[in-house]
This record gives sequence, structure tokens and C-alpha cells, in this order.
Amino acid sequence: MDKKKLSRLVILLIGAIVVIDQVVKILVKTHMQIGEDIALLSWFHIHFIENEGFAFGTTIGGVAGKYALTTLRIAASGLIAWLIAKYIRQQQRQSLILSLTLILAGALGNIIDSCFYGLIFNESYYSVATLFPPEGGYAPLMQGRVVDMFYFPLFELDWPNWMPFVGGEHFEFFSAIFNVADSAVTIGVVWLLIDQLFIAPKHSKPDTTEETEEKE
Repeated sequence: MDKKKLSRLVILLIGAIVVIDQVVKILVKTHMQIGEDIALLSWFHIHFIENEGFAFGTTIGGVAGKYALTTLRIAASGLIAWLIAKYIRQQQRQSLILSLTLILAGALGNIIDSCFYGLIFNESYYSVATLFPPEGGYAPLMQGRVVDMFYFPLFELDWPNWMPFVGGEHFEFFSAIFNVADSAVTIGVVWLLIDQLFIAPKHSKPDTTEETEEKE
């Protein structure tokens, strides 16, 4: 694939993921309250939560930490965008470029929440949020919360009491709640690891046949 076609594919992929991610989040935010759960299947729920900070709801240093986290996300996204542009110019492997594209698209989707959702939505506690409420949003710029909704409780069990460390505790697989952007980042990271572990070494190996012919 030539540079122009690959560039268009990268832009199209980023645009599609960000748009789908934002449409789903806005629909959830404007139709559900925090904590509300819709069971589409026994193992697939739409469960609305908001992520206050980093992964798994971890908070980092209050307001100042949130500014730092959002700034770090923007800087990291800028670096990834620069790498993608560089690799396209150098005609690097498409697998490497597309894996980074997925990571960038997912990062941008969540950055939009962090930067702007506090400005354009009111709270989702006890009532469904309004887009562009007349009284203003629930938080200033870069202080918004990330909307998560996909929940796949595939199975759950109670560990037997005789088991060490976890005896008697309840276990649920898969308990994480995530969004489209998170999925893009996860797929991109896995794809990048596969590329680096299995595809990159093949491309970096010297052509022993050509070397032998040159020596002869």
C-alpha cells in the first residue's frame, strides 16, 4: 500500500473509532443514570459508570493529578501521532502503523471525555444527564470523567473455603467495565506486541541467500 492510501486508511480508522466511541458514550450519558444496568444477554450488559481517573477508576492526586493525567494523555497521543506519520514516510510495516493507529484512536476517544464532558454535560447521578445544560456542566475543562458501559460477566463462582488466600470469596470473570476507546487501545497494544515479537524479527533478519551470493 502506498503512502497516500495508508495515510487515508489511518485517518479513516481513527475517525471511525472516535465517532463510534463518542456516539455510544453520548447515548449512554443521555439515556441512563450512573449505576443503571441493561442486561442485553446473561453475559452482556450495558452498565453505566464513570471513570474518575486512570485505569480501573484509580484517582491520581485530586484536581491537580487530573490535570497532570490529562496533559500526559495528550502528550502521549501527540507522540504516537508523530510516530505514525514518521513510519508512514519511512514505509514501515503496516501492522506496526495500524496497531499504533488503534492505540491513538482509543486514546483520543477518552481524551475527549476528560477534556470536554465536564463542560457539556451535567451530572448523571439520580437523573439522566443533559447535553449542553443551561446551567453549565459538572466540571471545568480537563476535569471530566470517562464514560464506561460494556460489561461482560461471563461466569462467576464462590471459591471453596479450603482454598488458600481466596477461600470463601466471590469471583467474577470478566468484571471490568470498559468502552469502545478502551477496546481499541487493548487491541492495538496486543497487536503491537505480536508485531514486535513475531513480525519485526522476521523483517530484521538479513537475507542469507543474498549474502552467500555476494561472497561467491
